[in-house]
Amino acid sequence: MTALRKSILILLLMIQGMFGFSQFFNTEHYPVYTGNDLGLKYSAASSIFRIWSPTAEKVELVFYSSSLGSEQHEAMAMEKGIHGTWIKTVSGNMKGRYYAFRIFTKGHWLHEVPDPYAKAVGTNGKRAVVVDMSETNPQDWIKDKSPVFSNRKGLKPGIGGLPVDAIIYELHVRDASIDPQSGIKAKGKFLGLAESGTVHPSGVKTGLDHLKELGVTHIHLLPSYDFFSVDESRPDSAQYNWGYDPLNYNTPEGSYASNPSDGKTRIKEFKQMVQAMHNKGLRVVMDVVYNHTMLTENSYFNQLVPGYYYRQKEDGSFSNASACGNETASERPMMRKFMLESLEYWVKEFHIDGFRFDLMGIHDIETMNQISATLHKIKPDILLYGEGWTAGSSPIPDSLRALKKNAYQLDRIAVFSDDLRDGIKGSVFEHEDKGFASGKKGMEENIKFGVTAACRHPQVDYTKVNYSKGPYANDPSQVVSYCECHDNHVLWDKLAISNKKDDLLLRKEMHKLSLTIVMTSQGISFLHAGTEFLRSKKGVENSFNAGDSINLIQWKDKAQNADVFQYVQSLVKMRKSHPAFRLTTEKEIAGLINFDQTSLPQVVSYQINGAAAGDNWKKIRVIYNGSAMQQSFNLGNAMQKVFIMNNRVVSSGYTANGTIILKPFSSTILYMD
Repeated sequence: MTALRKSILILLLMIQGMFGFSQFFNTEHYPVYTGNDLGLKYSAASSIFRIWSPTAEKVELVFYSSSLGSEQHEAMAMEKGIHGTWIKTVSGNMKGRYYAFRIFTKGHWLHEVPDPYAKAVGTNGKRAVVVDMSETNPQDWIKDKSPVFSNRKGLKPGIGGLPVDAIIYELHVRDASIDPQSGIKAKGKFLGLAESGTVHPSGVKTGLDHLKELGVTHIHLLPSYDFFSVDESRPDSAQYNWGYDPLNYNTPEGSYASNPSDGKTRIKEFKQMVQAMHNKGLRVVMDVVYNHTMLTENSYFNQLVPGYYYRQKEDGSFSNASACGNETASERPMMRKFMLESLEYWVKEFHIDGFRFDLMGIHDIETMNQISATLHKIKPDILLYGEGWTAGSSPIPDSLRALKKNAYQLDRIAVFSDDLRDGIKGSVFEHEDKGFASGKKGMEENIKFGVTAACRHPQVDYTKVNYSKGPYANDPSQVVSYCECHDNHVLWDKLAISNKKDDLLLRKEMHKLSLTIVMTSQGISFLHAGTEFLRSKKGVENSFNAGDSINLIQWKDKAQNADVFQYVQSLVKMRKSHPAFRLTTEKEIAGLINFDQTSLPQVVSYQINGAAAGDNWKKIRVIYNGSAMQQSFNLGNAMQKVFIMNNRVVSSGYTANGTIILKPFSSTILYMD
């Protein structure tokens, strides 16, 4: 070796020490392990541990007798296996033993960590634990089945519904039950959402029974895998977090379990919750955050293979499209493999029915499409959707990532329509900005864009749409129609800020109009928990760690706003009953929806050819009045039945023709059969 080459090598080693393995060490040449046995393979006779750490010089498997504490029980050297793996077989029944791994590289030992594939962990996820997974199954778990969620005719056997048949309800596990008056015993826990027969002192149903009563089809749970920010060793403390700070991806969060130190408990109780929801006819969607990890240099990924699982900038530092300190490299084979196998595990072991991908725009299209193909083979009616954007720039080109504008390239994966969201209520970034439903002029094309689920329609003027200047969906199943979620202000608070001069009764009409637009738009419907009874977070915009006093669902609101709950419940029932609101192709949307040419300001009116959609409502008219004015609308001479008139569900048999009055901030739905 020449002196020059030696100097270059020393320089590269110094750079490696500063930044970890990055572009300076070509990860394309790392060996790829294709086996399906990473992690732990347990039996009563022996436990086989295998991790992937191609850059390690030595690896130790360290055992402990407890989930926390510094006293090691035993350390064993692992043997080098094939394709960058290290393996150790330990004879005897190791059930209940806690363990971690550490690697030796560049002259020193890195931190002890569980393997990213760990399926059971102890308190705070610091150590994995050996469990017999068969002991984590609730009674009759083998009989648990995902419920049918559609009454659509002609569905293939084994298909519970199409994506557009889904009505998603986004819910935080703790929020659902922590109200002292929820009537739920296991407050803040997985088991709290498994309880039935719970009521508020006012008599209204709470928790699981409320979800069944509302009629939604899918319960989207905010992160419920093991996350970093809540100290599980202090179960009675007033801690709170949404959980977008991943730690262990393949095991449930311990703070939602009755005993976080016991690796089996959190798994079994999560399964009990899923089973209870399935028994109520509800499917379960997990919110997953594979785009970044809470820790960066000290993350479990990085302590086993420094630098590999993350993207880097040109200077070798971590790139940060997540705005959380790092972004994972889904395009690298072993990160892609991890995502695929993790998601497959949740479907097979926990019977999960769908996934929402946080900042999906960070992931590459190829990985997302491989995920979709894999999961649809296991569960053909699985629901997949995500945020088609990032929180910062990424080193890989936009053309390769699962961004909203690339939705047409995604295979059976939907993106959220922020065009409709902000078109309805105003920009989430400008708090006082109004939307169509709160009186802003010139928002009609945004609403039409949302009604048609970002599909091509000859009557939408795309030059006037707020963000997207053209359609990006091939069919409505690629779009989630919504106006609020956990992020930013909830709808009721947004209206209070943007329309502070309007009284409560008028803002209630705006709220009902907003939800009517969501529930009558094509695509996949999405509701945020508590919106059906005017949930408020006291004006807090980003309540990710704001505590129970801000985030809890106050069940008294359901009793006090019973009219709003019943209204939303009626919209849910209507949507489930009428396929005209659940069209399946772009061609149907372009051909069966006709927007009325009206000169009324801030009014969107359209008709749906229900007969051609197989609906018993043969002709449907939907009218939104987004103005503060009372306006006259001419229906024509044909007599039409009324389902909703000015945000009120009317009794059957009520009809209208000729001129009707549209009240301020109102929706009206009529039909002919």
